[in-house]
Amino acid sequence: MVGKRSGKALLREEGMLPTLRIGLERTDNNMDLTAWPQVNMINQKNYYTEYLKRDDQILPLRLQQEERRNRMTTNAKDRDRALAQSRPGEAPMPDMDMDLDDDVGMDEGTGLTGQDAFGSKIIVLHPGSQNLRIGLASDALPKTVPMVIARKWDTNESEKECGEPRPKRMRYDGGSTMGPEKMFGEEFASQYTTMCSELKVHMRAHKRRVLPNSKELIVNYNKRTPPETISEHNDPHRIDWTEIPSDLWKAPAFITGKDALRIPDFSTPRYKLFWPLRHGWYNEHDYDQKRALYDDIAVIIEEAIKTQLNLSRRRDWSQYGCVFIVPDLYEKRYVTQILDMLLRDFSFGRVCFIQESLAATFGAGYTSACVVDLGAQKTSICCVEEGMCLENSRVNLKYGGADVTETFIKMMLFDHFPYSEINLNRRYDFLLAEEIKIKLCTLNEGEISPQPADFHLRTPGQATRKYMFKTYDEILLAPQGYFRPSIFDSSPKLRDRRKLIDRSRDLYDDSPNDPVSTAQSAIIAMTAPLPPVSGQIPRDQADGMNGVAVSTPLRQIPNALRKFSEQEQNSISVVGSPAPEDEDTPVPGADGETNGVKNELDPSLRDDVLPVAPLDVAIFTSIVNGARNDDRKTREFLGGIMVIGGGAQIPGFYSYLEERLKESKPNLAKDIMIGTPPRELDPQGVVWKGGSVFGKLRGTNDSWISRIEHDRLGARVLAYKLMWAW
Repeated sequence: MVGKRSGKALLREEGMLPTLRIGLERTDNNMDLTAWPQVNMINQKNYYTEYLKRDDQILPLRLQQEERRNRMTTNAKDRDRALAQSRPGEAPMPDMDMDLDDDVGMDEGTGLTGQDAFGSKIIVLHPGSQNLRIGLASDALPKTVPMVIARKWDTNESEKECGEPRPKRMRYDGGSTMGPEKMFGEEFASQYTTMCSELKVHMRAHKRRVLPNSKELIVNYNKRTPPETISEHNDPHRIDWTEIPSDLWKAPAFITGKDALRIPDFSTPRYKLFWPLRHGWYNEHDYDQKRALYDDIAVIIEEAIKTQLNLSRRRDWSQYGCVFIVPDLYEKRYVTQILDMLLRDFSFGRVCFIQESLAATFGAGYTSACVVDLGAQKTSICCVEEGMCLENSRVNLKYGGADVTETFIKMMLFDHFPYSEINLNRRYDFLLAEEIKIKLCTLNEGEISPQPADFHLRTPGQATRKYMFKTYDEILLAPQGYFRPSIFDSSPKLRDRRKLIDRSRDLYDDSPNDPVSTAQSAIIAMTAPLPPVSGQIPRDQADGMNGVAVSTPLRQIPNALRKFSEQEQNSISVVGSPAPEDEDTPVPGADGETNGVKNELDPSLRDDVLPVAPLDVAIFTSIVNGARNDDRKTREFLGGIMVIGGGAQIPGFYSYLEERLKESKPNLAKDIMIGTPPRELDPQGVVWKGGSVFGKLRGTNDSWISRIEHDRLGARVLAYKLMWAW
C-alpha cells in the first residue's frame, strides 16, 4: 500500500519548488570558534620527542661545548700566527692538546707553570665542626682556623644556664655539689666501674702486671697534692690574651679564629662564642634566626681568606675558583646554601664540590678503600671504589674527639682530679682539656700504670698554677668510648634540631629527599625504639596508669657480622625447615621482624634518633652494605681500611682497632688491615689534600659551576654538575 504523498513532494516532482538540502543547513561564516591553537591528539602508540635529549638543549653542557670550541679557535689562531712568523727551516711548533689547556698555562706575575699555576687560582675549603682547613690548591699543607666567631653579647657561654659547668655535675637539694663518685650519676659510675673491671681481666689474661690497689694510690695522691703558684714573669709559656678595648664603640663587633678563643671570659664588653656547625649539622640551638647562622659561616670563611691567604681585596676573588668539600651524607639545604654563598656573596669565578671520603682517597693515593674519618664531633665511614663513594655504605656517627675529651675529664674528676672546678664551657679550660688529652691518652696497654703528670693552669689576670696529679686507666678507658659509645653523654646533641631549618623536600610529592643509605638506616635501627605492637600500651598512656610506666621496648642491636655468613643464616628457619627462597617473604624472628612485619623507622622521624654505634660494628655495617654480598669486594675493603682525622691520633689506635676487628671476625682476620696515610701527610689534612688534587685534575672541568649557570638554573645545576647522583 502506497502512503499518501505531501504537496511539497508533488510540486518538487513537477519542478515548481527549488530543491532543498537534506539535513541542517550551514549558516556560519567559516570563522573558528576561538583563536587558541588547537592541539591534535597524540598517537599514544607511536610518538617521539627530542626535548632535553640533546646536549645542546641543556645549558651547562651547551656552555661547555661553546667554551671548548672557543678554546680550540683561539689555539688554532695562535698556532697559525706562530707558523706565519716563524723563519724558514725552523722546527714547527708542536700541537697542544686542547684538553690540557687548563693545566698548562702560565700564571701571570709568577714563575709557576702547569698544575701549580692552575692551583694557585683555586681555593680549597674544608669546614668542620671545630676547625676550618683552608689553602690554595698549590700549597703543600692547609692552614687550620677554629670554626668559631665571637660576637658582642650580654653574657659569655660559660654564664648560660645559670653558669652550669660542663661536664654537668649533680647537686643535692641544698645546691651543694655531690662527691666525685656521685656527681655524674649512677649510670656513669656503673659503666666506668665495669670498664675498669673488664680492663683488669683483659690485662691479666695477657700476662700484664696489675697492682691491686692502683686506684687507691692515685686517689689519695690527687686528694693531698695542692697546686703550686708561679708568678707571671717566671712563666716562660705564658699566653698572650686577645686585648679588647674598654670603650664599647672601639671594640670590634666580632672576632674570629684563634683570637676568639683567647678572649678573656669576663672581658669588657662581653663576647660570646658561636660555633655555626656542631656534630656535622647546623648549630640551631645557639641561634634564633637562620640568617644569623648563615652570616656567621660566611664571616668566618671570609676572614680566613683575608688573613690566611692574604686576599684582602674582594674584587680579586672573581679570578679564583673554589673547591668545597662536603660530608658524604650531606643535607641538600647545606649544599645549596654554600653554593649560593660562594657565587653570590664571595663572587668566586666558579665552584665545584667533592665528598670527604672521595677526597681522602685522592689525598692518600688509594683507588679503593673503606675510609674512617674520626673528627672532633662526628665520625664518618664510607667505602670508595674506583673514584666513587658507594651510596649504601655511608655512615655518619655523632661522636668524635670532643666526646673523648669530655669523658676523660669526667673519669679524672671521678678519681679526685685536683682541679675540680674545671668547666669546658670556659675558653681556657677547653684548651687545657684538649692539651691534657693529647698529652696523656693512649690505647697501649703497656703504658697503663700509676704515672705522675702535671699541667699549668693559665687564666687571664691571675698567676699561673701548676697542678701535680697521677693517672691510671683513665687514659685508656676514655678512648675506648669509640667502641662503647654509651659512656658518652649524647643527651644535648639533638636539642633544637630543625628549629630553624627544615629538611629538604621533593618538589612534587613533598617527601624528604635528603640522601640516605642502607648502612645508616641499619645504624639508626639499632637505637630507634620499636613501634608499639598489638597488646602493648603506648608509653604516654601508661604514665597515667597507677603511676607505673611501661618502658618502650628497644630494638636489639643486630650482629653486623652475621651477613658475612648469610648462607648459614638463611639455611635455618625458626622451626628448623629451610627458609623460603623468595627474599621478600618475611621470616619471623629474622632482622628484628615481629609477626612477619619488618619494623622500619619512618623517614620523618629520623631526626629524632641520634645515630650512635660502636666503631667496629659501624665499620662492618658499612662494608657489608657496600660490598653487597660480594666476597671479593668484602675482602678488598677489609684490607684497605684507612683511618684519618684528628680523633685517630691517639697512640696505639690503629693497632687496637685492628685487634678489635680481628676478634669480631676471626675467619677473616688474615684479610683485615688498617692502612694509614703517607708518612709525610698529617691525618687531619688528608681530606683537604685530596680536595687540592681534585681541583687540579683535568677531568674536573665538567664539575665546575659558573655564575651564569647558577643565575639561570639555580640549585638545579647541581643535578648536571656533581659527580654523584643529586
